[in-house]
Amino acid sequence: MNGQRLPREAGAAGIDAAFAAAVLEGLAQPQKRISSAWLYDRRGSELFEEITGLAEYYPTRTEIGILEAHAPDMARPVGRAAVLVEIGSGSSRKTPILLRALAEPHAYVPIDLAHDFFLASAHALAREFAGLRICPLVADFTQPFALPDALRSDARPRLGFFPGSTIGNLSPGGAIAFLRIMAGALGPGAYMLIGTDCTHDPTLLLPAYDDTRGVTAAFNLNLLARINRELGDKDGVNDGDSESMDGRGAGGERFALAAFRHEARYRRERDLGRIEMHLVSRRAQSVRLCGRRFDFAAGETIHTENSYKYSRDDFRALARAAGWLPEECWSDARQRFCVHLLRLSPHAPHPRTMRRAEPPATAPSSSSF
Repeated sequence: MNGQRLPREAGAAGIDAAFAAAVLEGLAQPQKRISSAWLYDRRGSELFEEITGLAEYYPTRTEIGILEAHAPDMARPVGRAAVLVEIGSGSSRKTPILLRALAEPHAYVPIDLAHDFFLASAHALAREFAGLRICPLVADFTQPFALPDALRSDARPRLGFFPGSTIGNLSPGGAIAFLRIMAGALGPGAYMLIGTDCTHDPTLLLPAYDDTRGVTAAFNLNLLARINRELGDKDGVNDGDSESMDGRGAGGERFALAAFRHEARYRRERDLGRIEMHLVSRRAQSVRLCGRRFDFAAGETIHTENSYKYSRDDFRALARAAGWLPEECWSDARQRFCVHLLRLSPHAPHPRTMRRAEPPATAPSSSSF
């Protein structure tokens, strides 16, 4: 790791305020919604890792198979001594496959919000790849950010890595905005390697997002447990430290987890399909958070995630709209998942204003579905 020591803990300044603002604003909407980014606290990240090993959840093992079969071809155009920038790194399980394929990689920059979880993964990679410079950043990758100063002026080739079909959690417009942000962060001549889920078969998709063991349900409901723990009013209720899945305080003002259920839905709009995840209120109820009351009718939902599914051609068109040129695409034999290699167009628009992301030692993530 080039003699540098990874910090053991990440500062969380600003995250509580951002989480509170996202929850309070989202629950005040006619269709209550909370961004899927907030599903990935430490417990959520652990549950997601369990999901990726389930029989119903095909994307992870399918993408790993594609990477294992084609990583040398993916790495070859990038060149020697590249800087690998992984977005939403989480457990970084797929990263070693790519690092081993790259010719003498110079540095690895994992970027995520779930700082405690992804820092542990960065430590593991530091042990496996001795001499590789590892520079973790805690950042919201849907907002402009900059690489560490030591790498920003470096002329080495850069490869962005966004596996796991996480880009599907963004709307098509949001995905274009994200790709433009990455153009600004990575700079001229950069490449991106992006995984996309491309099946539109509900009989395959719905079990993947609502498994028989209930792990995905626990993952979704964990968001309410996190809200109770971090934002629930403390007057007249417990202190939120209990790991009980009920989550009900003496005053009944926190989320009662047993009063909600997980639901996965498949939606088709024009040429695009998407999975939606919701938390459905089983009865009329109310909760109080940060001094504010939120009422739920029976059957009312909190929309917690979208996962858009792109055909090969649809994603290539989206990439071009963001200033990236499709170079190559690899898929599995059943055409369920694609890994796209993109190259930044020399004519791509460059964002004027970049906000510097802080390294985890001083600042406040995501794996995905």
